[in-house]
Amino acid sequence: MPRMRLDLAYDGGGFSGWAAQPGLRTCQGELERALATIAREPVRVTVAGRTDAGVHASGQVAHADVPEALAADLAERAPRLAHRISRLAAPEGDLVVRRLSLAPEGFDARFSAVSRSYRYRIVASEASDPLERRTAAHVARPLDVDAMRRCADLLVGLRDFAAFCRPREGATTIRELRDFSWRQEGALLTASLTADAFCHSMVRALVAACVRVGEGRLPLARAAALLEERRRSALTGLMPAHGLTLVAVGYPPDDELAAQAERARARRSADDLDG
Repeated sequence: MPRMRLDLAYDGGGFSGWAAQPGLRTCQGELERALATIAREPVRVTVAGRTDAGVHASGQVAHADVPEALAADLAERAPRLAHRISRLAAPEGDLVVRRLSLAPEGFDARFSAVSRSYRYRIVASEASDPLERRTAAHVARPLDVDAMRRCADLLVGLRDFAAFCRPREGATTIRELRDFSWRQEGALLTASLTADAFCHSMVRALVAACVRVGEGRLPLARAAALLEERRRSALTGLMPAHGLTLVAVGYPPDDELAAQAERARARRSADDLDG
């Protein structure tokens, strides 16, 4: 069956996360319902990175294998079809298919990806900002932003991030965190993070560790030492979901998509950390 690529954006506040769940409104569930209505048969949607309840996306990517007739309609009227899927999936307008295209051979939204980038926003002020209440967390304590930047620098690299991940049976916690930086604009702090992939709750735990360092509640050396514990730590905490947005997913050139998917399916082990 032809494979369709969907570039998506959504306000996570109205969804119980990405993954389809019986009786709950989810991004995957609503998209699959809309596509099944159009295709007149069940359609499965695979995403680059599952997001938790309340987490937003401006650059999410997914794929779906669709009937020939739907693929032909896509080739002729992609913008109109994207609008129709968006309208059926989310009449409220809180999920939008920004771009719809036929995927190149070998494309897998999840396994072909080489990077995911997130943004986390914090309003650091005694008073919260009502205009930011849906997309930024509020921290009332003063923050040492320079200390937060030093903490972020110490966490970058190919490491076992078990201390910062919610454990999942059979899943590796080894990730390559390629960028972790902080930008300050008045009371608004924005963390930018890019990795080959993130495990469950990893971004919110990494940001929480930096915030605790910035508040003076977690020594910088202790935050760095968490990487050696290889198990989830209560010291990191977890930031609220609504401050987090998936902003981009990166892919290799088309002729490398299939090979990247095969590499990504190979589970990493501690041996990958040597050297």
